[in-house]
Formats: sequence, structure tokens, C-alpha cells
Amino acid sequence: MTTIEPPARIGLAGGDVEAPPLSPGQMAWRRFRRHKLAMANAVLLILLFVYSFGGAFVYSEAYANYNDTTKRLQPPSWEHPFGTDTIGRDILARTIYGGQISLLIGITAVLVQLVIGILIGALAGYYGGLLDSLLMRFTEAVLTIPGLFLLLIMAKYFTGKVPDITLLGRTYSGSVVVIVLIIGLTSWPRLARIVRAEFLALKENDFITAARATGTPNSQIIFRHILPNTVAPIVVTATLSVAGAIISEAYISFLGLGVQPPTATWGNMITGSTNYIEGAPWLWFFPGLLILLTVLSINFVGDGLRDALDPRSRPE
Repeated sequence: MTTIEPPARIGLAGGDVEAPPLSPGQMAWRRFRRHKLAMANAVLLILLFVYSFGGAFVYSEAYANYNDTTKRLQPPSWEHPFGTDTIGRDILARTIYGGQISLLIGITAVLVQLVIGILIGALAGYYGGLLDSLLMRFTEAVLTIPGLFLLLIMAKYFTGKVPDITLLGRTYSGSVVVIVLIIGLTSWPRLARIVRAEFLALKENDFITAARATGTPNSQIIFRHILPNTVAPIVVTATLSVAGAIISEAYISFLGLGVQPPTATWGNMITGSTNYIEGAPWLWFFPGLLILLTVLSINFVGDGLRDALDPRSRPE
């Protein structure tokens, strides 16, 4: 049974006065704060975002892409804290701009996943019947496709066929769009099944029956009455999916089929280090460490959100 936070008592000159009860959001925040590991990793995740996006104010993209072969494969130093790569580019600057792309791919791919997964899961769970059967069979069919295998095939096929795009003064390889769409279009089935299960349970509640009896349109019942009550599993799933998307991008970029130069990502930065594993470990260590820290912090934050948004999952 869900634990209800008792109202706090405030000591005043005239005696104790009961404070108003906490809202669901306040209770969730209180439970999240008690999860020390999640809080620490939330701070780490914020620092990683500051590093990736704030670092652009320190190093320009032109500097990150500037190569000087006279300085190739230099170890970490005061001039180049993370060392230089095989053509003399500063690895610190490239991890900053590579982090922007890796994080943006993770976030935008999950946005695609959310739109498709929520829509299909909500329609299947609310209407049921034939529509539910058709949508769930389609979902199961997509679920049987190996996501990484499809990602490799599609990335290979579309490499060089999608033109580069310019956004906010930056030029991005067209492969960024391809990877975002492929990851988003193949990762939604699990979320759709979760949303469907929540809708099947919630649509039989009295407040939904009352809404139908008053003539409330189905669209309002779905998006204003039921969907807000499924936020907890959606948020947790989306959080963990960001880490999965970043890992998937790193996989295929390491194999040379991901984001193509000149756009840098943490994954394709590691690609050039395969022949220098021992001779120049800084080539793979720093981008690899950033991937590790980002994925771990996202997973721990997701774990904390799960406990915070579902108080039944842990004792108060």
C-alpha cells in the first residue's frame, strides 16, 4: 500500500500548527533526496552537461577540428590536458563537442521513442479489442528485430546519402539524423507495452467512468486523465533509454558506421585509437571515461527516479 507522508508540525508561539500536506511532486523530491547515490550522480550528470555545452564558450569548434601534424600523438600536458590525436587535434576540445552530439543523440532518439511508444501504447490500452491486437502484434514484430543489427545495416546503407545539416551555426553530418531516427524507431516497443499495461489498469477506475458519463471526449480522457497517471514508468524508462541510445551510438561509431567526420562524438573518437591501445592510451581513455560516467550516472538517476516516483518500491 502506498505510504502517505504525514503533515509536518510547525512549532509556533501559540502552539503546534499542522503544515499543509506535501504534494505528490514534493513527496517524490523528498524520496529522491534520500537516495544519496542518485543525488550524487544527478550532480555528476549536470557537471557532464556543463562540461559538454559550457565548454563551447572556452574552446571554439574550429579549434576542436584544427589539426597540426607536428603535434600528433602528444601525451597529456599543460597545453593539451587530454593530449592530441593522430593528426594533432586537441582531444579535450573534441570531447567537449563530441559530448554535445552524443548527448543530443541520446535525448532526441528518446523523444522519438516517447512519441511513438506513448501513442501506440495509449491507443492499444484504452480502446482494446481489434485495435489492441493489431498494434500489439506490430509491436511484437518490431521487438523481434535485433536493434543493433538493424542499426548497423541502416547506418551502412545511408552513410553519405543524407546531406549535412546546419543548425544554430554548426554543421552536422547527415548520419546524426539517420542514427537518431533508427534508434528512436526501434526502441519504442518496450515503452509501448508499459504504457498499454498502465492504461489497461487505469481505464477501469471510477474517475475514468465518471469522465465518460459526463461526455468527456476520448482524446481528453487519454491525454488529460490517464496519461498523467502513467508519468512514473514513462520517466524511468525514458531516463534509462537515454543511456542505451548513447551506448548504441558509441557501438556503431566505434565500428566506423556511426556519425561521420567532421562531426565528433565520443564513440567515433575511440575509433582512431584501435592501433594505439598501448602506445597512446589517452586516445581512448578520456572519451571512454566520459561515456562510462555518463551512462552510469544516468542509470543511477533512473534508479533513484524509480524509487521516488513509486514509493511502494522501497520503504519510507
